[in-house]
Amino acid sequence: MLLPQINQPGDLKKLPSEQLAPLAQEIRQFLIEKLSVTGGHLASNLGVVELTLALHYCYESPKDKFIFDVGHQAYVHKILTGRQEKFDTLRKYKGLCGFVKRTESEHDVWEAGHSSTSLSAAMGMAMARDLKGEDNKVVAVIGDGALTGGMAFEALNHIGHEQKNLLVILNDNEMSIAPNVGAMHNYLSRVRSDKHYLRAKDDVESLIKKIPAIGGKLARTAEKVKDSLKYMMVPGVLFEELGFKYIGPIDGHDLPKLIETFRQSDNIEGPVLVHVVTTKGKGYKPAEVDSHKWHGISPYKIESGKTLKSAGNPMYTEVFGRTLIEMAEQDERIVAVTPAMPGGSGLMEFAAKFPKRMIDVGIAEQHAATMCAAMAMEGMKPVFAVYSTFMQRAYDQIVHDICRHNANVIFAIDRAGFVGADGETHQGVYDVAFLRHIPNMVLMMPKDENELRHMMKTAFDYDQGPIGFRYPRVNGLGVPLDQTLKSIPIGSWETVREGENCAILAVGPMVQTALAAAEQLKSSGVQASVINARFLKPLDEKLLKELADRGVKLLVMEEASQAGGLGSAVLEFYASRGIEHAEVRILGVPDCFIEHGSIKEQQQESGLTAEHAADLVREMVAGSRLALKSGLPS
Repeated sequence: MLLPQINQPGDLKKLPSEQLAPLAQEIRQFLIEKLSVTGGHLASNLGVVELTLALHYCYESPKDKFIFDVGHQAYVHKILTGRQEKFDTLRKYKGLCGFVKRTESEHDVWEAGHSSTSLSAAMGMAMARDLKGEDNKVVAVIGDGALTGGMAFEALNHIGHEQKNLLVILNDNEMSIAPNVGAMHNYLSRVRSDKHYLRAKDDVESLIKKIPAIGGKLARTAEKVKDSLKYMMVPGVLFEELGFKYIGPIDGHDLPKLIETFRQSDNIEGPVLVHVVTTKGKGYKPAEVDSHKWHGISPYKIESGKTLKSAGNPMYTEVFGRTLIEMAEQDERIVAVTPAMPGGSGLMEFAAKFPKRMIDVGIAEQHAATMCAAMAMEGMKPVFAVYSTFMQRAYDQIVHDICRHNANVIFAIDRAGFVGADGETHQGVYDVAFLRHIPNMVLMMPKDENELRHMMKTAFDYDQGPIGFRYPRVNGLGVPLDQTLKSIPIGSWETVREGENCAILAVGPMVQTALAAAEQLKSSGVQASVINARFLKPLDEKLLKELADRGVKLLVMEEASQAGGLGSAVLEFYASRGIEHAEVRILGVPDCFIEHGSIKEQQQESGLTAEHAADLVREMVAGSRLALKSGLPS
């Protein structure tokens, strides 16, 4: 066994190169076995085993900087840098992170859970290196899916202009999470599959190698021949035109060729792009056959590939997807737009039923948002189906192009709240704060999956501007689903439990937590109301004023950033109206990044539990009683 001998990259370099292939097989088996228990990103990591081995074999980490675009493809990197023994804790609370994590290892130099950032980071590190007079290598590994992101193009343009020494490895597996789309994908497909170009390129290189000594004019002529060949055979020569020396495409599972190519690239001045072609899921048949399913997988049986996830109520995402189909059957204006997440956003059935009304723009949230604004202006009903965490990337377009135009765009905001094992880069806890302050925006969140359906009806009936509904990454409660849907009055809240002198204002999944807290309070003699604060904007101002006038003490519960969230909105309302006698406490996500673990563990860390809520209400009620007993105003 070779793998137990590898604790640091230096151990890898002690092996003769012919032992790297057997080591690659051991690493694949290690990943397949470990992830069958923990779950995780299997397919992408099986595809980069040889690539990562070659990188660590050729370069000196951490002196040389490895930057992985979207760090979920860095499991092999973690194995080679001293973290084998921690894989049993992968993506678990306080365990090994599923992404690159700087606090885990000195070999992790750049964290990323969102795509297309690696080239900008590489440029920054290369510029810092040169300014400091250092000589380390900078290597960025980016997938062909991530290359569709606009930020990657911006960086390519700048890198090519500055001509800094850095290596870009284009890991081309034809997939990001879903199959890639767009002109860049089509371009790479032509490069990858043009056998005439590949054969001619190899013939020219072979011819040059046979000449004993190429110097001066002959060398320049040879380069011109190769350049002319590229211009004749490869459409666009995109990377060369951007200022990169292009090498490839090469087999990303051929270790000798990878090592030879990386060493060759070290002799080239300026930026180099090495195009490697890999197979996502390599070495495990179920993952090779369906790399989309095996991108992020729950625990499974190795022999059959069958997942062990127990059946439960439909996810909110599933309810959204099915309801969208129902509504699209009744309204031909409805169009679904997704930034490379048709499966994750529950839109695969919609795409099959309405292929012309399903638009996957690739990893391009900014473009998607502005396109939706324009479609709305032309009378369509665009539904921007996007994860909360990825919507952050389109903030300017939401402000400038959607809300400022008051465009009737519908936001279907998935993964709102805690997301569990994906952790801090994917938490959907900031959208309330960055959306509710934008003029013209309407924002809501349901207490259960049935209310989600009614909110979708509300959104499609609303024609006065942008409107969004957010929903969590959890199974629904299993409540009956109404067949007849009705619009909910904009800005109206719902009292789901009557109480006396205290109330819990809760939103989304926190409504159930608040009901559990109210039940605990009942045993203490405290009768707390529970209000489903389903509209985050606008607020139910009439009810808020009524609660203040009655002297009801309020606890606001939200699985969202406490800074700028619903609680802040309630306080702003009272302050703007000069209502000074309202007593409000806020229970939300604290001002820190909440790391990976289960959603329950993340809620516990943030104090978003029925027990903590009940304790806070008791404190408020006890303070009121103490003030009355002492004769002080309450």
